[in-house]
Amino acid sequence: MGLIDWIILGCTILFIVIYGTIKTRGSKNVEEYILANQQTNWWTVGLSVMATQASAITFLSTPGQAYHDGMGFVQFYFGLPIAMVVICIAFIPVYHRLKVYTAYEFLESRFDLKTRTLASVIFLIQRSVGTGLTIYAPAIILSSILNWNLTFITISIGITIIFYTYFGGTKALNITQKQQAFIIMLGMFLTFFLILYRFPTEMTFNNALGVAAANGKMNLLNFSFDPAERYTIWNGLTGGFFLMLAYFGTDQSQVGRYLSGKSVKETQMGMIMNGLLKVPMQFFILLVGVMVFIFFQFNKAPLHFNPINVQNVKHSAYKQDYEKLETEMDQLFAEKEEITLLYTGQLNLGYNNPILEEKMVSINEHEKELRKEARTLISKSQKGAETNDKDYVFIYFILNYLPQGLIGLLLAVIFSAAMSSSASGLYAVASTSAIDLYKANFKNKSEAHYLKVTKLLVIFWGIVCIVTACFISLFDNLIQLVNIIGSIFYGTVLGLFLIAFFIKYSKAQATFWAGVITQLTVIVIYFLNVVSYLWLNLIGTLLVIILSVVFQFMINKLKK
Repeated sequence: MGLIDWIILGCTILFIVIYGTIKTRGSKNVEEYILANQQTNWWTVGLSVMATQASAITFLSTPGQAYHDGMGFVQFYFGLPIAMVVICIAFIPVYHRLKVYTAYEFLESRFDLKTRTLASVIFLIQRSVGTGLTIYAPAIILSSILNWNLTFITISIGITIIFYTYFGGTKALNITQKQQAFIIMLGMFLTFFLILYRFPTEMTFNNALGVAAANGKMNLLNFSFDPAERYTIWNGLTGGFFLMLAYFGTDQSQVGRYLSGKSVKETQMGMIMNGLLKVPMQFFILLVGVMVFIFFQFNKAPLHFNPINVQNVKHSAYKQDYEKLETEMDQLFAEKEEITLLYTGQLNLGYNNPILEEKMVSINEHEKELRKEARTLISKSQKGAETNDKDYVFIYFILNYLPQGLIGLLLAVIFSAAMSSSASGLYAVASTSAIDLYKANFKNKSEAHYLKVTKLLVIFWGIVCIVTACFISLFDNLIQLVNIIGSIFYGTVLGLFLIAFFIKYSKAQATFWAGVITQLTVIVIYFLNVVSYLWLNLIGTLLVIILSVVFQFMINKLKK
């Protein structure tokens, strides 16, 4: 990184934090601090909702996911537009009519305090972990760039987020998220077009898609009915739908964004905007990852993208074995570049040469085997080391192949996304614990008292999220871990809300115990690895509904 990169990165972050704090300081009561006096217009609602979901993990993990596995991950989002329609019709009018501060207040009015508390506690568990993840993701970047202590960086980022969340409240989130959304998309578009510009003269965008398709990167739709398949069109439309319905309809980090809307209509328009733009945005980010894969057909990529792992293995007894693999990788690259250029030349003539295609695919498969062997050596050299390097692919590309200035902008993109989603998550757990746990049990206090408690809880939960981030290590990859955590917990909460909205037969006691048993069951199913995690949303939702009806039937029988 050059001086210009540090200037762009530092000025972007400081501007967002200082501007957001100054413009929104001085909230006089809880309504202004949590709901921004419900004066947010529809397009700010839409951008705020999108920015909350698009964390740093999105821009770190998604391109790496596409680099390794292709475009199939986009199926995960196919249920989102349908979920937006359901939320606009069923959820938003009720929330606005009841004038709630949080989604979980509605559950007490429909059932009782303990059901509201159950949903709140489930939310606090999963969202505090999720927020810890969104703080941890950008810390990885600075740790890799500067070789600084990861824990120190994590704490520093967390404190920065606590600062403007504490002083600004919902207004600060809404104002800063508009700026962050602009920076994010500007940076991604510039990167995409720069990659295309850096392709060899023989390589057009259409040819790039052809090469990607030959290597299995453009398989958008998987119609398999195998429940063990992670990403298919079916679990995207079902499991993805229920996950998105739960996330946008019951997760306070999202509900809090659109409860600040001026009216039901403004809020609905913002959510429809999100439904229309989110899938194309994820498609585009994945496409950037595929273009990075094509870029590395003509530019050298490392045997392993995580520099810390590489450094460790080269200071171990396996140094020579690893360097032998690197030499083989270099030799393979020369052959790969030559064959890919020949294949591209044939495409330019309108001919798809099957012999060259088979050779090109074979070379990339050989490369995968070399990477697998490298991961094995890393595991042997450092016990317990996380060998998955998907989350390092995009950051390696940024640091090594982008020009100065754009590096700083792309890092600003990732940090903006981190600050946006982390602040929303932190604010959500603070407001939920303040309203659904504290205020629900300690009533008749002044507005100034509740405002003070909410702000203190921002600090408390900020510390919890920072501690969580300090103890998180890389999973299969970060974006999958976020979705796994959501899938474990969201189904139960969504089921509780669907019962509240549509199943008047089920009462408080039956619903509460159905929720408790369902949550424990889903956790057991996940650890037994029975089905792909996306199905847990559907299982949790259906199970809590069925159990509540059964329990209510049993209670009615006993009363007779």
